Amino acid sequence: MDADERYMWLALDLAAQGQGTTSPNPMVGAVLVKDGETVGTGYHQKAGGPHAEIIALEEAGEAARGATLYVTLEPCSHTGKTPPCVDRIIAAGVRKVVVAMQDPNELVNGLGLKKLQEAGIKVKSGVLEEKALRLNEVFVKYITSRRPFVTMKAAMTMDGKIATRTKASRWISGERSREFGHRLRHHTDAIMVGIGTLLADNPSLTTRLPEGGKNPLRIVVDSKANTPLDSKVVAENPEKTLIFVTDLADQERISALQAKGVGVEVLPADPEGRVPLDLLMDNLGKHEISSVLVEGGSVLNYSLLASGLVDKVYFFMAPLIFGGDTAPTPVGGTGVATVEEAWHVKDIEISHYDTDLLITGYIAYKK
Repeated sequence: MDADERYMWLALDLAAQGQGTTSPNPMVGAVLVKDGETVGTGYHQKAGGPHAEIIALEEAGEAARGATLYVTLEPCSHTGKTPPCVDRIIAAGVRKVVVAMQDPNELVNGLGLKKLQEAGIKVKSGVLEEKALRLNEVFVKYITSRRPFVTMKAAMTMDGKIATRTKASRWISGERSREFGHRLRHHTDAIMVGIGTLLADNPSLTTRLPEGGKNPLRIVVDSKANTPLDSKVVAENPEKTLIFVTDLADQERISALQAKGVGVEVLPADPEGRVPLDLLMDNLGKHEISSVLVEGGSVLNYSLLASGLVDKVYFFMAPLIFGGDTAPTPVGGTGVATVEEAWHVKDIEISHYDTDLLITGYIAYKK
């Protein structure tokens, strides 16, 4: 590992500290190095707050003059909620800038690097680029498509069941696995379930970690507005709940939910009378929801996959066997007719959480 990679790893580690707090902005880390010594570090801590480069420059002070700046994302060259970072970098007298990846935001995308070069600053791009892209996979998806990055999570038995034939499901996964799931909630903008899961389990859909954690926006896909008024997502912090219904839903039920303080979005029903998931994702993107964690049942999971909307999966497998022809599986619906039609999962990672296995991967849709 050369010096550039070593310092970029440090910048990436710093960037990761902003996970769950920077949305819809990216996670960014910065390290200033002069004469082989680190003179300033920083990471973007929250949307609207100072960028990583600015924090590192302020820590370095005059030591930034003649230094090399390592930053995980191309410095911004436009004015948003904060002034352009490139202007501060130039003014500080930085000698060289090393970046992991260009900013896919069309307002930046190469313009920041160009402005630095025009000011006489040496620029090197692409150091640990794949690592930086993976770290900011949510931001890249959101900023290029204006739709959230969608992660599907499920816990199943060794024979692929998410509940028994009587719909009993607590608890399939172990305590450490469940804590990991709550950490995913903490890092995500929104958590989504279908009306079937809501009626069966009445979940709170909150984050419960030893240190607390951030509660995501709760989204319910409920075509007919059948969400009970006494359900936990309505009775507890209704302002953190958004229910998507169709124009076929009863207006009185919609009004009753709204009277409880719940947000309700009405979308035109698809040909089967269901909430159109494409339009739902467009709607979330307009509201700057950059990531969604799906903890739904087999119907919603299948519908999202069939619509090409799932980006990543976390499948826990517990050392249990339920059996049962009618016991539900993580993905239901009509399924595929042939093996060739199956959704392939790529970039697989397998890890252990006590006796549970966690399989992580990305859906590879056929083009």
